[in-house]
Amino acid sequence: MSLGVHNLEVVYEDVMLALRGASLSVPQDKIVAVLGANGAGKTTLLRAITGLLDVHRGKITRGHVSLDGSTIDTRKAAGVVKAGVSQVMEGRRVFTEFTVEENLRVGAHTQSSGDLKDKYDRIYGMFPILADRKDAVAGYLSGGEQQMLAIGRAMMAQPKYLLLDEPSLGLAPKIVEQIRDLIVSIRDSGTGILLIEQNAAMALSIADHGYVMENGLTVMDAPAEKLRADSDIQEFYLGGGADSTTSLRDVKHYKRRKRWLS
Repeated sequence: MSLGVHNLEVVYEDVMLALRGASLSVPQDKIVAVLGANGAGKTTLLRAITGLLDVHRGKITRGHVSLDGSTIDTRKAAGVVKAGVSQVMEGRRVFTEFTVEENLRVGAHTQSSGDLKDKYDRIYGMFPILADRKDAVAGYLSGGEQQMLAIGRAMMAQPKYLLLDEPSLGLAPKIVEQIRDLIVSIRDSGTGILLIEQNAAMALSIADHGYVMENGLTVMDAPAEKLRADSDIQEFYLGGGADSTTSLRDVKHYKRRKRWLS
């Protein structure tokens, strides 16, 4: 049982190649982290999985996306949610004029309305602070509370797989720790998680497996523990040693060349 991306190629407006052979796999009960600089193709990867490419004038030209063995890349976004995949977008994007409970109700739009109370109770059990503020207008919540609401809204669809796009963005370190612990608890409940995160140290501290994307390609994948111990990953993603114009492959090529010349 897994969510899979297989040698995916994506083009925008028939001219701009954004993914050039990306592949990854997310087991249903694991956290998989994807690292990569801005422009690496991470957002396009999520759009391809969730059926949102056409909104951005993009299309898959090679490869496919599978969910537990069935191809899903021809489905629209609502069909992908019904199949068992939910996404929390970068920037949270809660409905600021809706209450907390109204936002949660939107997350259950693909579900039958008969068991809404059970779904609310489950989310409020995961996020007690949302239970205390269920009648509050979402726009008045703190950034951390809005992120919890965005995750809770996605979980209302009871997904098998949850896609998180930069969940720590703009949050204070203490709140990042809370979000990290929540992600782990969701994984432990049996939901597979694909985590796109610029905070590589946080991502690799909780991930079971990790991938590195550059220029639309998957250039490295390994268990998270191995990535944390890799000297190039430490230098490029954990230590800030490389500048924004340098790629991980450039770093590896430079080090190999240096060894050959020494």
